[in-house]
Amino acid sequence: MAGLKQKSVLDMIKVFRRNWRTLCSSERTTLCGADAMFLALQLAMAENNKLHGGEFSVSLSDVLMTWRYFLHEKLNLPVGNMEVADHYGDIRKTYEDFLKKSDMLDLIDVYQKCRILTSNSENKDILAAVQLRDFLSGREREVEDKTDPSTPASPMRHTQDGEKALVKLLAKTIIFSYLNLLVNSKNDLALAHILNIPDRGLGREAFTDLKHAAREKQMSIFQVATSFIRTIELGGKGYAPSPSDPLRTHVKGLSSFINFIDKLHEILGETPNPSIAGGRILSAIKMQLIKGQSSRESFCKAVEEVAQDLDLRIKNIVNSQQEDRALSTADISPARPKSHAINHGTAYCGRDTVKTLLVLLDEEAAGVPSRAAKAELLYSDGNTGHRDGPSLLTLFRSPVQEGNSSMKPLRERISQSVQEKKIKMKQTLIRSQFSCTYKDDCMISKDKWNDTDSESEPPRVLHLRNDLSVR
Repeated sequence: MAGLKQKSVLDMIKVFRRNWRTLCSSERTTLCGADAMFLALQLAMAENNKLHGGEFSVSLSDVLMTWRYFLHEKLNLPVGNMEVADHYGDIRKTYEDFLKKSDMLDLIDVYQKCRILTSNSENKDILAAVQLRDFLSGREREVEDKTDPSTPASPMRHTQDGEKALVKLLAKTIIFSYLNLLVNSKNDLALAHILNIPDRGLGREAFTDLKHAAREKQMSIFQVATSFIRTIELGGKGYAPSPSDPLRTHVKGLSSFINFIDKLHEILGETPNPSIAGGRILSAIKMQLIKGQSSRESFCKAVEEVAQDLDLRIKNIVNSQQEDRALSTADISPARPKSHAINHGTAYCGRDTVKTLLVLLDEEAAGVPSRAAKAELLYSDGNTGHRDGPSLLTLFRSPVQEGNSSMKPLRERISQSVQEKKIKMKQTLIRSQFSCTYKDDCMISKDKWNDTDSESEPPRVLHLRNDLSVR
């Protein structure tokens, strides 16, 4: 039953992708599956608790209660006497704003957008709202677990099999996050998963500095990091970041991260064959994750298994796309080449690979909700047993400022203000090399001399006039 619902969800996503120009603003918009939706809701609730005078935290029981209400309310299903969290309207708005800023849509958004396409028969009755609710809430899996006595009711964390499953889930999440960020550079959720994996010295403090800069500049976290590193590497003296910029303390780690993403983009752009490009990208990610670690470690083995599985899935996707393309063009004569035809080998290099990666990411978004994700990876407030660093909830929580004051010292604020004024003055004094550099200065000087009385004229000018009168 769960497999049938999963296929229906995937069919709905395919309809969305075929009509993306009508339903969204970008071809690279990525989708949130059930686990990502749950995590985004959890972060939204923690953010609202902080805004209303509390801490950036939320109990798992409150998240589960709100998750149940959220699914019914957003799908326009009756909520009955369900409990609802305080300030639910603010939580919902924070959730939607987070997805919009990250250029993401959840599966309910996709469902609602596909309902708009009712004029086409293929879009009718793909999936009912109740079915999507059951799928997202994991009810289908719970029913299967009850009917199958061999399936444990809950993940066995301390057993060997349970540990392997969790490590493989972590490896899969990390690799998919790299692919997600490669396709959609605005995806802050994907970046949070991989910013410091492997260890680059970019922990909670670095993420907080990036998050604050992104909020101030109205950009994604990855765009802020890229802009900062580009300015450091290519910027001139007058355009260098301020000495008091908090990101300066993280230059080494940020440079390592951005350079690796650049390497993935190079593979994407230089390899026209999606199957080969996908394999090289996965190989580069795998080598980055296992570098410096023992091949016998469970995490390294999990990374290799996941990379091998995804490589095979990419090849299957490419073969399926080629078969569909051959069938759709079998009875159509080839079009006459145009004189202004675009060289797709250069202009669109990498686009086919992006489409293939989008299909892979869509399949993952249509995956059955993970039972272990909520308890193990999404909520844990401490360090997990298989990665260094805090959980995402801890990562998004800003460190407490000393003295409960976020204001910088007066001396630092004055220094920053002076530095900004100097940069602004330098920018206004720049003249084009093809224009008269001194034209404006001469006009200003001439006006000043005309408006000044002869008594107040400089001695040099008076002496010049006396010489002229003598002659």
